[in-house]
Amino acid sequence: MKKFLVIAKWEFLEKLRTKAFIISLFVTPLILFLFSYLPGKLANEEDQTTKPIGLIDSTGQYTIPLTEKLSSLSFGNNQPRYLVLNLAKKDIPYEQLKSDANEKVLAKKIDGYIYIKYDSLAKPVIEYRSRSVGNFHDLDMLEATFNEMYRQTEFRKYNLDPALVSNITKKIEIKSIKVEEEGKESKTDFYAKFMTSYIFIILLMITIISSGGMLIRSLVEEKSNRLIEILVSSCSANDMLAGKVLGLSLLSLFQVAVWIVLAVGFAGASLATMINLDSLLLVLVYFMLGFVLYTSLFVGLGSVVTTEQEAQMLTSYLSLVILLPIIIAMPIMQNPDLLLAQIFSYFPLTSPAIMILRLNNVAVPAIEIIITVGILILSIYITILFSAKIFRIGILSYGKRPGIKEIISWLRKE
Repeated sequence: MKKFLVIAKWEFLEKLRTKAFIISLFVTPLILFLFSYLPGKLANEEDQTTKPIGLIDSTGQYTIPLTEKLSSLSFGNNQPRYLVLNLAKKDIPYEQLKSDANEKVLAKKIDGYIYIKYDSLAKPVIEYRSRSVGNFHDLDMLEATFNEMYRQTEFRKYNLDPALVSNITKKIEIKSIKVEEEGKESKTDFYAKFMTSYIFIILLMITIISSGGMLIRSLVEEKSNRLIEILVSSCSANDMLAGKVLGLSLLSLFQVAVWIVLAVGFAGASLATMINLDSLLLVLVYFMLGFVLYTSLFVGLGSVVTTEQEAQMLTSYLSLVILLPIIIAMPIMQNPDLLLAQIFSYFPLTSPAIMILRLNNVAVPAIEIIITVGILILSIYITILFSAKIFRIGILSYGKRPGIKEIISWLRKE
């Protein structure tokens, strides 16, 4: 067996047995799940208790119909959502009524109150005053209820049938159809396409950071205990480089495979509705090319660091570049032909993630795919070439971290 395969096997099995890897194998997807699922779950979770709310209608037109509408709202168990209290009183100024209502809100006697008045154009203005401005469920419910009541009231003024007008004004959705080459058409689901792109970019980011971090920590550890000198004496630097990259890459891909199995096992059929598989082959090509490019970069730069602190600093800097596509993901999904998106499509460090975003949203010309893949392959070749030169000298350098001039002199050596 070739020496680099022996090193790859050793790296794979050695790191596979560590407690840190075993813990991260299950804790990382759990953390991702909690961060992605819990906020939405908690935001959609409603308090299933009847809320007392006040009503002050300075117009005198909407008290009865709005009270009836709000009182008819209920939860799934037929429990009423709101208990509406009319806070308006004769011969008391509305400013005084609002002041009294504010005191009731602060004393938690009511959750909030609705205040209705006319503007300068005799149009109703609605305010909902409460201790919190972030209760979107109540705001949306109150707004929808008032608008429905208001439309029906106005229709009756002009002797229009509310049911007929409601049918005419019913919202009609526009279906999005993606036009492809050779006259093909396909229905598009923006959410599925966005989630597919986002999932692959997150996986790429985590895989690169985890494998790069392990690679750099491995080099620093072997340098500190002088194990690297023993390894170099029994194999060439190139064999060691290839073995480490191969072993840790397989370990990271194994980690991703386990996460995918866990996701499929947990989500099951619902995962299929969230993911778009139209461009899966090309997405995987860009995923692998991006992974190899960053891993090669980590090898070259990681071989010059001498302490754990320097390793963390280097990993942090590269992580910022990896995070860039996630920050601009939404604008690119909405406008995949954006000039910024096209520029980043040809820049090797951002090309994999940006192309994954664009492939799932627009028909990318074949020539553009060929050029970007070619740029990535060329970048990988150049990066490996330079990394190998730096690695040969850097793995045996101790003490002060080499500067830019010294690294350039290493690259010039044959």
